[in-house]
This record gives sequence, structure tokens and C-alpha cells, in this order.
Amino acid sequence: SDHMENIYGYLMKYTNLVTGWQYRFFVLNNDAGLLEYFVNEQSRHLKPRGTLQLAGAVISPSDEDSHTFTVNAASGEQYKLRATDAKERQHWVSRLQICTQHHTEAIGKNNPPLKSRSFSLASQGSASSPGVQRRPSQNAVSFFNVGHHRLSTGKRVPIMQPDHLVDVREMMSQAEGQQRDLIRSIECLPVSGHLTSLDQDLLMLKATSMATMNCLNDCFHILQLQHASQQKGSLPAGTTINWLEPKISLANHFKNGAAQNFPAEINKPASVREEQSVAEPCQLTREPEEVNPDEELEDVCEDKEDDLGAVEEQRSVILHLLSQLKLGMDLTRVVLPTFILEKRSLLEMYADFMSHPDLFIAITNGTTPEERMIRFVEYYLTSFHEGRKGAIAKKPYNPIIGETFHCSWRMPKSDVATDAGSNSSAHSASEQVTLSKDLEGQKELDYYTVKFVAEQVSHHPPVSGFYAECAERKMCVNAHVWTKSKFLGMSIGVTMVGEGLLSLLEHGEEYTFSLPCAYARSILTVPWVELGGKVNINCVKTGYSASINFHTKPFYGGKLHRVTGEVKQNMTNTVVCRVQGEWNSVLEFTYSNGETKYVDLTKLSVTRKRVRPLEKQGPFESRKLWQHVTESLRDGDIDKATEHKRALEERQRNEERLRAETETPWCTKYFLKDGDGWVYHKPLWKTVSAVQTQQTDTN
Repeated sequence: SDHMENIYGYLMKYTNLVTGWQYRFFVLNNDAGLLEYFVNEQSRHLKPRGTLQLAGAVISPSDEDSHTFTVNAASGEQYKLRATDAKERQHWVSRLQICTQHHTEAIGKNNPPLKSRSFSLASQGSASSPGVQRRPSQNAVSFFNVGHHRLSTGKRVPIMQPDHLVDVREMMSQAEGQQRDLIRSIECLPVSGHLTSLDQDLLMLKATSMATMNCLNDCFHILQLQHASQQKGSLPAGTTINWLEPKISLANHFKNGAAQNFPAEINKPASVREEQSVAEPCQLTREPEEVNPDEELEDVCEDKEDDLGAVEEQRSVILHLLSQLKLGMDLTRVVLPTFILEKRSLLEMYADFMSHPDLFIAITNGTTPEERMIRFVEYYLTSFHEGRKGAIAKKPYNPIIGETFHCSWRMPKSDVATDAGSNSSAHSASEQVTLSKDLEGQKELDYYTVKFVAEQVSHHPPVSGFYAECAERKMCVNAHVWTKSKFLGMSIGVTMVGEGLLSLLEHGEEYTFSLPCAYARSILTVPWVELGGKVNINCVKTGYSASINFHTKPFYGGKLHRVTGEVKQNMTNTVVCRVQGEWNSVLEFTYSNGETKYVDLTKLSVTRKRVRPLEKQGPFESRKLWQHVTESLRDGDIDKATEHKRALEERQRNEERLRAETETPWCTKYFLKDGDGWVYHKPLWKTVSAVQTQQTDTN
């Protein structure tokens, strides 16, 4: 009670995906147990813009940074708030927790339980939406006692028996069925009238109900673990309880038939002459173009993605989008609102994974197979941080079929890690001339060049191919990725289907690798990205392999963005290196000899890529193709960006329809189909083989 003081001041409040963060004046009313906020201090005498009952609330400092915290009310409403610094956050959090505890205990002592009640859409008729019946000032008691019986004071809670767990599982199964019925009831409502399927409260209910069932399944999992610990002893220190995925079979939860696909945009796009005047693909040359790295200039583009930006009239866009989605739906054909887009294509995002070319080139400088595998793992784990721009999850442009992206990097040779005794010029002079024609007649340059090319080789399914090489070091990487997106209720999951192949031609080694899944979490509040899943790296020739786990945020305990892995020799099953840390922060490598190495990704130097100026790019190169969308987004003109984006998508649909009518297959430019994958048409290993064959014939 000594600390039950009323406090007030400005905090930043996250409103929604569209509006973003706004300064608001907050007042903690300890006597009433309320957290209220106003537009500013001058409007404090007016009615609050918002009020939260703190009884039964959970006050949680955020893992994202030292300034942010959340207030989760028993009603289900949440405020995401940000203080000016860590000290101010701690002050607010501690006072809110004291107030919350006081009023929660008071409710438990003074209020009898209410009778159980249920809500039925059918019983509402045409009265109003559930949101109209919700009252901001509704007493928190009702949220504690609905459908529950209060335990007698002073009685110890008995240990839950296995048959009780069976009862809980049965009740949860019934709840899952009711949740499915609820969704169907909402979707069967008319699209116009007093109560419609597009009512914002119903859309919110539809979007969050799946997440609620997931949370209940996680809680049930915790009960099972607690029961096991009571049988065998307490859980070990440091134990984390992970989210279970998937909690409900998405395939059976909703059938995503062809009739349920997200509809094409209803209104035809406005005429955008430049996008629609580009010739049909059959009239464009599909011959591969050799891009001269000397024509490329260091990239000066500085597109920050920290601000979601928005216009007031688009507040309901996200909720309207959610009304069209089905749980488990493949989002490949879903047209997302323009304002959540990054200002770059997915093909360019793949290029940004190569932003540490010094680590890439250093792989082949390893003197032993063990060292080369460890160096590859180090490069692999450092590539994702720069590939993501900003903390907020935004989506790159979906590449148009036939779209390409070219760039290169120049890396001073003195900046690439080498080892004593390694021969950095192992190839002969004739190979050097053949592999790097640009050096012919010139003295040897003091930098390495890494060239990159990517192409969208398929539209349905969406498959991208990308290839990078450093001819001077006789190394290259080829990969193809099929992005499969799924709507998961409160998040979006993206599976990266495909495989990559790193070739170190000086050593005759090939390393196969896969990519982790990506998740956009909290899509109704502040969306953020995390990686998840297990990936493997393997070199058949040397017998070394690596297993890397990207850990999603646990339900209880644990950290964000955690990654662990190990490198081992398969023949002896000996672990030669272990790695742990965060893929966007600090990584710790521990070697078999006891040595430890730390890599701080936030301090790693980033080499800017080199890109041809727009005037020298072809019409299907990413930046040229999307330039008007990008310019409009930079100017904050969402409507104009949407217009240009629609024109590109409409043109792609028209071209696809024409090819289907004329039975004309699509011809790729740089990548060739090879079984289930795609391979660059002129990979370095073909060039090297040709050179070696020529030398053999000469000798």
C-alpha cells in the first residue's frame, strides 16, 4: 500500500498495423484499479480514450528491447507500450504490477462467482454485433468467473490425476468443434445488413479464435509436463516449454478448396501506361545477358523499413483481409495490401543474404575439410541478419515471372581471412585468364569480385533461382527456393522449400544445404520475424556435416531468435564445433580444442552491393520493373503504389492467360530445369571442367 501511488506521464502506444506508434498521456488510477489514457495531458479532464481494468491483468516487459512492455487485461484487451528508457519502463511496470496484484486479490476475497454463460451467434438475431455489447467499463469479475468455480479458501489444490487430464482433453476437443462452428456461423452471415460477416468485431474474433485454441493446447501441454514432474520429481533448472506446432491439424480444420481461394481484386486497375506498354515476353529476347561488373556502381539506396507508415482511411484493411482468409490457406495467390510491402523484390532480398562476401570467400581458404565446413557454417549463420531490414516484419514484392536481379560485390583481398600455407592462387595462369576475362591484358587486381544473378523461374508455384560465384577463387553457389506461405491465425508461416549447393572447385567439394522457415508473428499488433526449424549442411566427399536448429520463441522461458548447432565428422561421429547464440545478435563458436570465438553480427561490416543504374537495366530487372511502386512508397503515396502494383499483376495475369490459350511454354533466361530443381545455365563448374579438358588435350 505504501507504493500505491497514482502516476501519470507520456508513453508511446502501439495502435495497430496501419497507424503504428503514437504518443498518449497515461494515468494509473490505483484506487479504481484502472489504466487510462488520453490524447494529451490537456485533455485529461475529458473522457479517457481508453481504459483497462488491471484486476487479473498481466504486466510483461518485452524481450524485443529495454523500453517496451505490454499490459494484458483479463478481458483479452492488450496495450503495447513503450517508455523513453529502461528506467522509466521499470517504474511503470513495477507500479502497474503492484496495483494489479492488489485489485486481483481484492476480487478473490470480496466477489462471489457468477453463473456460467455462453455466447451464441444464433441467439443474437439481428440485434447487434458482439462488439456493441462489449463495455469498456465492464467489471473484470465477469472475466474471472465465467464457466469456473472458485476454490475454497485455505484448501490445498489437489494434484491433477491422469483421468482429469483426459477430461480436459475431451473438453478441449469440444471447444475446438465449437470454434469451427463459430467460424462457419460468421462466414454464413450476409455481406450487407445490420450484422454482416465483415463486422470488425467478428473479424477480430475469427482471427484470434485459432490463436486461443493454440494457447489452450500449449497450456494443456504444460499440465502434462507438470503432472510428469510430480510423478518423477521437479523439472530440471533451465527447462523451457516450447510451443507445439501445429496444435490443430490445419488440413482438417478448413478445406482450402479451389472455390475458397482469395478472390482477384474486384475493381480493374487504373491504366498505368508504362507498366502495360511493355511488350509481351514472346517479343522480348530471352537470351542470357552477360552483365559487366564494371558497369555496376556501389549501391546508394538507403530504404529503411522501420516505419509502417499508413493512411487513416486504411485502418480496416487488415481486418478486411483476414475476413477473406481460411486457416491453413496457401497465401501464394493472396494479394496483400501495399502498405505492408518492403521497398525491394524478393530476388533482391536473396542478394542481401550475400552481404558478407569476405566470409563467403574465406570458406575456400580453410586448410582442412573441418575448417572449411566450420567457415561455411559461420557464413551461413551470419547471412540472415542483413537479409532482414528492420525489426518489423514487412513483405518484399512477389517477383513477376521472368523478373531478374543482377549485382556484384568487390572485396579487397586483404580483408579476406587466409591461413598460413594456403595457396590463394592455386589455379594456373591460363585458368585465371579463362575464368576472369576482365583481367586479360591487365595486372592482377587487388580485390575479388562476387557476381550474383537471380530469376523468377515459375509463377505457380512461385520458385526463384539464384546463383553467385567468385571466379578468382573458383567457388560458386546455386540454389532454388519455393516459398510456401500459410495463414496460421495470428501469424503467417513461410516454408522455404528447395536446396542450395556450394561448390569449392579448388578442393573438389560440394556442400548441400537447406533454409529455415520464417514466421511473421503478431500480425494484428506489431509484426515481427522469427526463424524456425532444423537445417542440415552436408559434404559427402569429406564426411563432415552440420545440424543447425533455429528455435522459435518458447511458450515459457527462453529467448528470441535463438540458434544452436554442431559440426561433426560422420565417420567417427565426433563433434568438432558447437555454436549457440542469436542469429541476429551474437554467436558463440566452441571448438574441439577448447577455444571459443564470438561473432557479433551487429558489428560485422556490410559490403555494399554494386548494381547497374536504372537507365542501363532491362525492363524485367527488379528495380526497373518495380521502380514506380518503390518511388510511390518512398513518397508515402499508398494509393499510387497500389495502382502501379495492380498494373504489374494484371499484366502478368494477362500474359499467363495468353500463354495458356496459345499453349506457349514459358522460357527461362538464366536457369534450366534439372529434375526437381533449377540450375544456372553457365555454372562455374562447367567452365572449370572445360578449362581442365582443354589443358589435358594441350598437354
